[in-house]
Amino acid sequence: MNTIFSASSQIGMVSSFSELVHTDFKEETNALCWYRKLDGDFSEIVSQLSLKENITEVYPEDLMALQLSERGNMARETILNDLQLLTDFGASPSLNLLKCYERDDEFDFISTDVYSFHVDRSPIATDTFLCTYHGAASDIISNSEAEQKILIPEIRAKLQELHDGTEEEFENFLKENFFDLHYQLHEDAKPINLGQMHLWRLAVDHPKQKVLPCIHRAPKENEGEYRLLLIC
Repeated sequence: MNTIFSASSQIGMVSSFSELVHTDFKEETNALCWYRKLDGDFSEIVSQLSLKENITEVYPEDLMALQLSERGNMARETILNDLQLLTDFGASPSLNLLKCYERDDEFDFISTDVYSFHVDRSPIATDTFLCTYHGAASDIISNSEAEQKILIPEIRAKLQELHDGTEEEFENFLKENFFDLHYQLHEDAKPINLGQMHLWRLAVDHPKQKVLPCIHRAPKENEGEYRLLLIC
């Protein structure tokens, strides 16, 4: 088992899907990892899928149509099983073949795209699930190693220049444009890479959440390599 994962107070380690979905977040723990060493050739699946635009959703019927080797078929069965487990749990998983996400370069002092460290927010109680089967994997960071960007004086001042209104309206402006979801790492921060194959559950900011939401980011993709990512 990865010693970085098990040594981090931010991460709870589990050994089954049932344990993943039924273990409560508590104290500093806002990420749960079903740590897995999977057999199967996921690169074979990626090589046979067709990318449409920068992100293509892959459906079970797309996977079933592929002509795969024994190891490719093992990888397919793993993905189909993960999709079914999450669907039966009540989630809405999506399998994405991904070249890159859209970049937000409107402002040079703050970004709101998924490559920036951020948290997810929901009006209802929910969690973020993800698993990278192929390609670069996402990173998370402890909440103690990052600061909300809107609280950094120079960034806040520049955001205030964009907004002409009351302080209360300014706070709404920050939320409406998702500026409040993004974080800047401290100089000595050490992000943790989530790795391939493991199924993760990350805490989301919602009204019933008892822990701090998990700060995470999408990775910079490896040159010439697509990602295959389950997320919901």
